[in-house]
Amino acid sequence: MLDIQKIRADFPILTQKVNGKPLVYFDNGATNQKPQIVIEAIAKYYQEINANIHRGVHTLSQLATDAYEESRAKIQNHINAKFPHEVLFTSGTTHGINLVANGFASILKPNDEILVSALEHHSNIVPWQMLCEKTGAKLVVIPMNENGELIMTEYDKLLNNKTKIVTVNHISNALGTINPIKYMIDQAHEFGAAVLIDGAQATPHLKPDVQALNCDFYVFSGHKICGPTGTGILYGKEDWLNKLPPYQGGGEMIKEVSFEKTTYAALPHKFEAGTPNIEGGIVLGTAIDYLNEIGFDNIADYENELLAYGTEKLLAIEGLKIFGTSKAKTSVISFNIEGIHPYDIGTIVDKLGIAVRTGHHCAQPIMNFFNIPGTIRASFAFYNTKEEIDIFVEAVKKAKTMLS
Repeated sequence: MLDIQKIRADFPILTQKVNGKPLVYFDNGATNQKPQIVIEAIAKYYQEINANIHRGVHTLSQLATDAYEESRAKIQNHINAKFPHEVLFTSGTTHGINLVANGFASILKPNDEILVSALEHHSNIVPWQMLCEKTGAKLVVIPMNENGELIMTEYDKLLNNKTKIVTVNHISNALGTINPIKYMIDQAHEFGAAVLIDGAQATPHLKPDVQALNCDFYVFSGHKICGPTGTGILYGKEDWLNKLPPYQGGGEMIKEVSFEKTTYAALPHKFEAGTPNIEGGIVLGTAIDYLNEIGFDNIADYENELLAYGTEKLLAIEGLKIFGTSKAKTSVISFNIEGIHPYDIGTIVDKLGIAVRTGHHCAQPIMNFFNIPGTIRASFAFYNTKEEIDIFVEAVKKAKTMLS
């Protein structure tokens, strides 16, 4: 059992008021809040060891380098990567996806196929569209059903020898659907295709084991797991990372440079050009330590309680429809009330101190599938409470009355 009040005390922002009301923060799918230990770790870096890494012989540079590489090792252990050099620091999930898509430009030929799912965030659609325009490859969409689930029988039919990469989210940001990625990875590998998993929405709720999954790439963002913004991870199998060309040129990613020829550094530095977000990378390790201390099994159990409770309470409101009703689902409730625009609901509940997301959630194809302009999305984290859900439900009822 989690001591929720003790956990909430770790998050300074949760004590503040918004529009004169205690903050109820249900926009965790966009970014989650930061515990005091993470905030202090950011200050500690700048106060004590601020220096550039991998290039200095002086003491501060060595301390900063050691802390950065220790964080890489923590993340390697957290996701169970085989080698630390399979863990690349990025600015976020979008950066990681673009890095892989850029690399595949040297691999794909006209009429090769890239499979993406109908449940993707725009960040896992647009880079592949750009790649298709560049290479002549075709983008093929894995369809979804009314429950917000991918149709596996159709996926099996779409896989063929032209399929070169399958790219799919672990969990849908718009609907909360948990996709059967292990099955999808195994099936894709039968045809020799690589698989990239977008773990941005999964890593706040579970601990991915990249070796057990056997995925070729796994990407996620630091700011959704209590870490700083502008941080992220791209895991890639060693063989694949060695095949792909560098994404950016500059300092750090080279072995030797002359005007005649440049040779590239070994992994992971080949993909980490320039001065990185050093404190962000270090503090991402702090955030992962914090979450592991709470325990991901404990987090999942509690968030499932919140999901069940919130679903029951919201469905009691007449005219309310939830989008995304998969049995395999995480703590996201995406809904509308008949005849009321989601933006209007979001504006009113904000006045009552409640932060939710409204709109298409960077997943317009999903909204087009349901023929809606967007939804109200309440996304819960382990520091939220059932009492907050009660406050939210009453706010939604009030908004409905005002807008009907």
